[in-house]
Amino acid sequence: MKVVESGSFAEAGRQLRLSRSAISKYIADLEESLGVQLLNRTTRHASPTENGQRYFERAVVILSEIEAADQAVTQAQSAPRGLLRVNAPMSFGTMRLGPVLADFMARYPELQLQIVLSDDLLDPVQDGFDVTLRIAELESSSLIARKIMPVARMICASPDYLARHGTPKHPQDLREHVSLTYGFLLTGNQWKLTGTDGDHWIQPAWSLCVNNAEVLRDVAIKGRGLALLPEFIAADALRKGELRTVLDNYFAPPLALYAVYPPTRHLSVKVRLFIDFLVERFGRDEHEAGGRRRAEAR
Repeated sequence: MKVVESGSFAEAGRQLRLSRSAISKYIADLEESLGVQLLNRTTRHASPTENGQRYFERAVVILSEIEAADQAVTQAQSAPRGLLRVNAPMSFGTMRLGPVLADFMARYPELQLQIVLSDDLLDPVQDGFDVTLRIAELESSSLIARKIMPVARMICASPDYLARHGTPKHPQDLREHVSLTYGFLLTGNQWKLTGTDGDHWIQPAWSLCVNNAEVLRDVAIKGRGLALLPEFIAADALRKGELRTVLDNYFAPPLALYAVYPPTRHLSVKVRLFIDFLVERFGRDEHEAGGRRRAEAR
């Protein structure tokens, strides 16, 4: 597992305090015992073969079962402890997750939190994360995803941009406008909007494509185009009047915040506690709060 997660015999050896040659011998013995090649090797990198990936995924489950068994007999006597590695999107991490982390740490002081914020689609298993938070329309996979909260989106522009270019009244009007797009969703640069007259798929001309919605918001505030933004990113600028919503009678399909983790029959206690905390903070009243924020913004 350490070789697959790190992609390196040498790095796995450092983590396990074993020599590279010892790691190589253990892997070779395992492959000989199984009668299959588990890893593709180069001088600097090791990656799993198809058989190796299947073996790795089963190993994840087995070691999680062992951890769950350990915790099952100790959690009554002690608080959860150990390292919890979490990957989250940059904007959500800084704007929403960061302000509540101190409360989670105070509740479980013996846990060590390692938070990696990135807008890259990191592999939860390969990169060794216990929990990965994603705002997306998730594709099917072997991972388990728990929905934390819906993430509404709205089309926004600055008052200056609308004064210069006019306010679109119908989705088809977007073809005459410049868009600022988040081009890393399943729909790419297409926007789907739904109203009383049905669904509309629009692919407006764009001048900026970026994988961070805070950048889109900031550029939109400067009057450079229309942006389809998550509500939690646009809310403050809407309250200040720096942005306005358009096409309010049409709705983009909501995304959702998911907690993604490897499939195990017994979810580790520290992962379960963290996910439950997120649901407690973000899931319980999010729908009503979102409605209030949108009403205030308008």
